[in-house]
Formats: sequence, structure tokens, C-alpha cells
Amino acid sequence: MAGGLDSFDWLKDRIKKPKVLVDLSGIDELKGIRANGDGIEIGAMTTLAEVANHPTIKKDYGVLAQAVELVASPQIRNQGTLGGNVSQDTRCWYYRGGWPCYRAGGNICYADTPVGRNREHAIFGANRCVAVHPSDAAPALIVLDAKFVIQTAKGERVVDAEDYFVGPERDITRLNILEPGDLLTAIRIPATWSGAKFYFEKVRDRNVWDFALMNVASATIMSGGNIERIRISVSAAAPRPLRLKAVEDAVQGKPANAATGEMAGMLAVQGAVPLQFNAYKIPLMRNLVKRAIGGVQEATWTL
Repeated sequence: MAGGLDSFDWLKDRIKKPKVLVDLSGIDELKGIRANGDGIEIGAMTTLAEVANHPTIKKDYGVLAQAVELVASPQIRNQGTLGGNVSQDTRCWYYRGGWPCYRAGGNICYADTPVGRNREHAIFGANRCVAVHPSDAAPALIVLDAKFVIQTAKGERVVDAEDYFVGPERDITRLNILEPGDLLTAIRIPATWSGAKFYFEKVRDRNVWDFALMNVASATIMSGGNIERIRISVSAAAPRPLRLKAVEDAVQGKPANAATGEMAGMLAVQGAVPLQFNAYKIPLMRNLVKRAIGGVQEATWTL
């Protein structure tokens, strides 16, 4: 248990009944934000509020500050941790309600049926399970090229942010690569994208205390009015956060304007497969990507 916000939901609903619950809050080594080479390292138990308000993160890695400041509510950000936000389980109400779906070890996806309620579910990457990844911090960390530090029984393991997450085609019972006995201890952010032009936008039904219908994060380095390099990622579109590599390649060298954004948005949604109640996610994703490209020069984070 990190901040406990995901764990306690399972326990209160009597869906998960672990024999042992380990509280990590007393381990000071898992907390805090510190310099790490030319970048920073954030302990996995650092609260979202601390991350959102840290002056170095706001100044140099503002897309992460923007993302975590939009998580839930102030009360939850004061309790929830960065490691917990990226490691939380999916929020599909069939799964969270104890229904015996594929993800819970059954042989059906209740959301992907003619009568299933799937307004918040995936338009990409479905493989039996159509639940989406709920993290707001994940796409921001992906565009910052963050590294996740994992302590295993065999020692320390460091993986790229985008490789921390897994889809149902690899393992339908979990959303990340953590094996039993593994612990996410820290997240390292290199200076590679420090001071880039950042964009983050989250669309949700309510302005507080709500998960994203979809979010987008981008980091862009400009040169002479054109995009020299860019990273862009979305969450709540698939069972894992998606890095839009094809979009990155297509817009490189082009101006960051509405026309480039329009092209990028159309490319981003190629191959999307909507369910009965979530076709709106296709134009939503298209327009979020368009704004992340065309609005990148104006949508910067300032102190």
C-alpha cells in the first residue's frame, strides 16, 4: 500500500482480501525529490501535491506538474503518491465490482457485450479486456522519457516509462511489469526535455474528483518555427498509456500550427475501434492531439 487510495477501495468493497497488507508510508527513502545527475529523481512515495508544487518540476518539467495537479481533488493529491498513480489498477466498474471477467480470471468481458456499458473504455489495444489505463501522470512521464526504478529480489532494474506498462495481450491480469516481490522505488527524469514546450490536457465529466475520459501530453523542442523533435502520449484510450510514435515521426520538421495538428490528429486515430457507447473518443482524441501540436507554443507552464 502506498497512499492507499486504490488499495482501500478494493478492501472496502471486500473484493480483495489479502492475508497481509504492507504499509510503505514509514519508509523515508521512498520519499522526496532530489537532483540526479543532470535531471531529478522522485521517490515513488512522494505525494502528488509535492510533485505539483515543486519549483524545479514546475520550471523544467512542467508537463508533469500540470498532469498531477489535475488528479482527483486536493485531498487525494495530498495523500496519493506518484508511484501509486502510475501503478493503480484499472477502474472498469465490472472488474471493480467483483464480476468474474477476463481480468479477474473469468472468461468474458462484460463491457464488450451488446448490453455492456463501455462509455469510458478503450478504442485501441483491446484484447479480450477493453478497460483503460487511468493514470494522469503516466503520459507526462512518457513524454519526459522518464525511467522507472524497480527493486527486485535480484537487485535494481531500470526501465523506460513506456515499458513499465503492459496491455492485456501480454498479461490480462495486471497493468504493469511488477512481479510478486518487486517494488517501484523511484522515477528518474533526465534533462533531455527540460524546458521544452509542454502541453497537457485532461477531459473528464467533472472538473474535480474524476478520472479522464482521455488525456494528452506532449513535449516539443522547436527550431526556427518548426518542430525539431517531439514526444506525445495519451492515456484512457487503451489498456496502457500510448506513445504516438507515428505522429511524432510525421510532424518532425513541420511547423507547430493548426494544419500540422490536423494532420497529426487524423493520423493518431487511424485503426481506432470504438465500442457501442464510446465512439466519441475518436474525435476527442483527434482534437486533443491537434491541440497538443498546434497549441504547443501557447500552452506552456509558468511559475
